[in-house]
Amino acid sequence: MRPEDNVPSVPSHIPPSRPSGLVVGSRDSGNEAAANVARSQIDALYGPGTIHLPPTDTPQNISTTPASHGSNQPVNVQVANQSKEVTDPYERTHDESVHHLEDNVWQRYHSAWQSYYQQYYERYYVGQVHAAKQSLEEQFTQHVTADQAVSPDEALYDLRSKLRSRITSRAAEIKKSRHFIPAVAAMVVMLIFLFLQYNRILFANVEAYVSPGALSQSSIIVDSQTAVGPDPKLIIPTISIEVPIIWDAVASDQQSLNAAMDNGVAWFNIVGADAHPGEFGNFVVSGHSANDWVDKGNYKFIFSRLDQLKEGDTVYANYNGTRYTYSITGKKVVKPTDVSVLQVGSDKPRITLITCTPLGTDWDRLLVFGEQVSPDPATAAKAPASTDSSKATKMPSNSPTFLQRIFGINP
Repeated sequence: MRPEDNVPSVPSHIPPSRPSGLVVGSRDSGNEAAANVARSQIDALYGPGTIHLPPTDTPQNISTTPASHGSNQPVNVQVANQSKEVTDPYERTHDESVHHLEDNVWQRYHSAWQSYYQQYYERYYVGQVHAAKQSLEEQFTQHVTADQAVSPDEALYDLRSKLRSRITSRAAEIKKSRHFIPAVAAMVVMLIFLFLQYNRILFANVEAYVSPGALSQSSIIVDSQTAVGPDPKLIIPTISIEVPIIWDAVASDQQSLNAAMDNGVAWFNIVGADAHPGEFGNFVVSGHSANDWVDKGNYKFIFSRLDQLKEGDTVYANYNGTRYTYSITGKKVVKPTDVSVLQVGSDKPRITLITCTPLGTDWDRLLVFGEQVSPDPATAAKAPASTDSSKATKMPSNSPTFLQRIFGINP
């Protein structure tokens, strides 16, 4: 409680009275005149006869002497004293004989005020510090609670939801664009075209190991002199090939060669390279390395592993009930039109295998050469003059590609 709270409330228009026992001394005639002036002013404010001051020589606090107006009214001595003309204004309200206090009283009063203000400001600043601390604690608690409230699964779910929302929004924007449909259509058409044109490259690398041939256990060579069946066959154990030999293909006709190679390997009989197994000269056969996926036939990948043959590997050819054995002597890559490399003469019985390379294309030709080792090459017969031999200028090829079929171009 503040000291000023003990001050009693007094109406603003009535001056406070002094405590009882206040003695008012006598004044001279000048003071009486001043009192009369004060009375006239009070009468002007509050009406006549409201307050009357006693004569200055009356030693009492409040006088009940009738005023000049004839009414008994209490006299406020403090107002009368304040109206006196004195040199020191302090003397108007202070009487040392009444208001004098001992020094220890003033010290206690001063100490009480110091203690009050000290406690007031101490409580104020302590309250401010407590409020700031509480605010920081609440912020920290909210932050920690927010972090702990979200589990890893919930955070991951929120992240996925945001990504899904962005993707959906972006997809909707793309769908609204008229430029998107033509671009997708063009891309689809391009992919279809590439597949139709180059599918053989893809399938050749797969089918090269899935469908190389159908070598049976009975085809294992034990004795090359053992009699075999009448069906002509080409057998290459190293790359698991056992395939029929087709003799009736026309070497100068690519369609005839392709039809023959759909059913096995084709005999490529050209002038200077038209020998049969067991005859002096070059026995030449051709097979596909990779054909189109829409092509018919079971042998469109029969020579896809031909490049794996190496010098010394064995190749067998069944012809007229006899099995002829050849040993690989080398390989060579040539252009399709370089047919002269097949015309090696007739001094010994030889074999040459032909296929397209690189795998899935018809850019070049892979030639694998071999020489007869069994039966005895010296007992080989002379090749008869053939009237079916052709003067072909190009080696056999794979089937036409997609573009070649559209534009009618023969390989």
